Amino acid sequence: MRAIVQDEYGADPEAVLRLAEIAKPTIGDDEVLVHVRAASVDRGTWHVMAGRPYLIRALGFGLRAPKAPNPGRSLAGTVESVGKNVTELAAGDEVYGSCDGSFAEYARVAVNKLALKPENLSYETAASCPISAIAALQAVRDKAKVHAGQKVLIIGASGGVGTFAVQLAKAFGAEVTGVCSTAKVDMVRAIGADHIIDYTREDFTDGKRRYDVIVDTGGNRRLSQLRRALTTTGTLVIVGGETEGRWLGGFDRQIRAHLMSLVVSQNLGTLTSSENSADLVALKELIESGKVIPRVDKTYPLGDVPMAIRYMTDGHAGGKVVISV
Repeated sequence: MRAIVQDEYGADPEAVLRLAEIAKPTIGDDEVLVHVRAASVDRGTWHVMAGRPYLIRALGFGLRAPKAPNPGRSLAGTVESVGKNVTELAAGDEVYGSCDGSFAEYARVAVNKLALKPENLSYETAASCPISAIAALQAVRDKAKVHAGQKVLIIGASGGVGTFAVQLAKAFGAEVTGVCSTAKVDMVRAIGADHIIDYTREDFTDGKRRYDVIVDTGGNRRLSQLRRALTTTGTLVIVGGETEGRWLGGFDRQIRAHLMSLVVSQNLGTLTSSENSADLVALKELIESGKVIPRVDKTYPLGDVPMAIRYMTDGHAGGKVVISV
């Protein structure tokens, strides 16, 4: 089968990723072989590809070279075959979910990370959901426990996780403010944000407005600044954050948030998302009801995965970047 492969870590996708012919994967008893129709790009894809921050290498991704030879995490496609213990799915089912190695024509996927795809979505649009939408769902619903009447600020509202977080917070009844750049204002308004803050023109951490919940999906503001924008008992959930640190990246800010939360009245936390079938089913229901509409910015063919990653990391994407296989 055709797949994107890499042999070494590197920050330049054009230098370390290539299209190659490799063997089709074999599945275990609790796994599913999926004929991949589409996949998507996320920040985690770049971090694993680059091996940065270096902490992730120590967390099991490979110290000197990546353990997983082919990257990609989100997918949508059809079930080709199932392991002998799998009863939830059958050959021919249209599914979406997450795995290691989705930038390929076939992928081996644990059954507990798959679900039937939303019926109203194409494969390309469905593939945009499993990683980013689940992170947004777990941040908004589980960590922040957003409910009706709250004022919620989404930092990075135009990004992959942010576009889902805006819609989910609205679906749970919150008044939502989205933070984005000038070029993305109209898009964030179109997905349902009640208010927009253009961070290039306005400082949302000046303390003039306070929010019950802040979901930071990709900012790099200091904790002291974010706390000024929170109510005295407000909740901060850090989903992402990019810094230039090679060793810890944004993890140092997350560690400080946990420590500071022990001594202040505000709840300062972080999210480590966990993809699972139950949340994919919950998302399917939200999507089919029209409460959440995935936003796909651009689609690339399988051979252009390096270009797709470059487009995302350069900050051009408004929503998700998708790979059509």
